Amino acid sequence: MKVYRSSRFGLREPRSPGGAREPERSSFPPATSRRERRRAEKKEKRQRRGRRPLAALLSFVMVLAGVGVLAYAVLGGGTLTGIVNSVVNPVEPPSSTEMTLTVPEMSRVKDAPVFTASAADTAALDAGAVHVEGTGFPWEQEANVYIAGHRLGYAGTGSFLQFYDLTKLENGDEIILTDSNGTRYTYTVFNEMRVSPTDAHVLDPTPGKNIVSLQTCSLPDYSQRIIVQGELTSVA
Repeated sequence: MKVYRSSRFGLREPRSPGGAREPERSSFPPATSRRERRRAEKKEKRQRRGRRPLAALLSFVMVLAGVGVLAYAVLGGGTLTGIVNSVVNPVEPPSSTEMTLTVPEMSRVKDAPVFTASAADTAALDAGAVHVEGTGFPWEQEANVYIAGHRLGYAGTGSFLQFYDLTKLENGDEIILTDSNGTRYTYTVFNEMRVSPTDAHVLDPTPGKNIVSLQTCSLPDYSQRIIVQGELTSVA
């Protein structure tokens, strides 16, 4: 065990239990004189001082980079907006829940009215696309905006062949919702699935995301529900 002796200036160097002095430890290279040791000390201090401006410069650059990322998101640059828009630039909820739906790759879906109604309201579905009551809205931070439409529908109504081309959508295609304030929410398709009519879990939101789900029936027997999902990537 090492034993330390006190002195007016603190603790002296450790001695071994037998009393022999242990070699002095230093962060400096061995010096043959006191003058050389002082020179080594001054040199190390200069090196430490030289590193401080570099660290400060790097910190400043990182701050500028962070500000640039936030500015890029707020100004709507690319898909980054979809990730941070709801936090940095929240959308003011409209006074009405009415929306319109446009899907460029579906010729029959352009500025189609979307009304909120119960999933059991067949009359509303027969008239056109329905936003299922109880699911999310595009202006919310976390939502599953669930919209159902007929595959065949009824001639002379807004439901006729409305979602007939839903199966043609591919990853990367756009789904656009516009609220009553004129704010456009652009979603990018990322998933397609088929479920049974009793699978209610598809109505649930995805944690941390704002998505849209478009649903229609399979042909020819309507035995399954076809669902195409997109994630919010732009708000304008």
